[in-house]
Amino acid sequence: MTNPLEQLGQKARAAAKLLAHASTDQKNKALAAAAAGLKTAKADILAANAKDVEAARKSGMAEAMIDRLVLNEARLNGMIEGLETVKALPDPVGRKLESVKRPNGLVIEKDSVPIGVIGIIFEARPNVAVDAAALSIKSGNAAILRGGSDSWNSVQLLVEIIQKALETAGLPRDAVQTLPTADRALVGALLTLDKYVDVIVPRGGKSLTGRVREESRIPVFSHLDGICHIYIDAKADAVNAVDITVNAKMRRVSVCGAAECLLLNKSILPTIGKNVIDAVVKAGCEVRAPKEV
Repeated sequence: MTNPLEQLGQKARAAAKLLAHASTDQKNKALAAAAAGLKTAKADILAANAKDVEAARKSGMAEAMIDRLVLNEARLNGMIEGLETVKALPDPVGRKLESVKRPNGLVIEKDSVPIGVIGIIFEARPNVAVDAAALSIKSGNAAILRGGSDSWNSVQLLVEIIQKALETAGLPRDAVQTLPTADRALVGALLTLDKYVDVIVPRGGKSLTGRVREESRIPVFSHLDGICHIYIDAKADAVNAVDITVNAKMRRVSVCGAAECLLLNKSILPTIGKNVIDAVVKAGCEVRAPKEV
């Protein structure tokens, strides 16, 4: 008898075959329907997220981690804008990447094609479910999502909205799925599902990416441990330097993509550099620097 996880993999593989041949209009229609679905279901999404946040607080989760978990009106609007942004992107499927004519007249071409089924494992931030689903749909790939157990209610509802949007566009709802339970053991099982999943993408901290790289029987796209840097060159625009740095650090300090290290060309330290440092301090950031700064 086929186990539930293998059934999920079979459904994802079948959906991937259909999604790979979907037209740009179909994929864009699904993304538009997902954006509309999020707008309509805002109250329900916030209610589901409130359950996750309440449970996280009762468990003693640190406030910085809770901030990553929380959804509000602004963050929901950001998710909707993200869907609309991906919809507006050129279709990556079928692009001609390279063409070479051999001396014997044979023409060899390299075109972009979907990967197939992507397993995406992430931690507390529920908006990642929408980001990952949107990029997968646009690129013609099916996605199996596994969010953190802390965001279970939020992610389940978000995926349900996306599945309805896929059906609206005439695409298989199984193109985006989640694991059936929050059981951590299923993460390990997913990493062995090499018969159906083509690549694993871990999105989270060092412990998550380390576990995935150690246990996976499937190729892994993983990031390194590096701290996010901003470098401001001597030729940098003074206004952009301030705006970009403040946004990169202070837009949302709890996320893993927030800037943590600022590198300044010495020649601009008394001018642009001073303005940048003053701006982030004014925004509430603590700056640790050598004495000369």
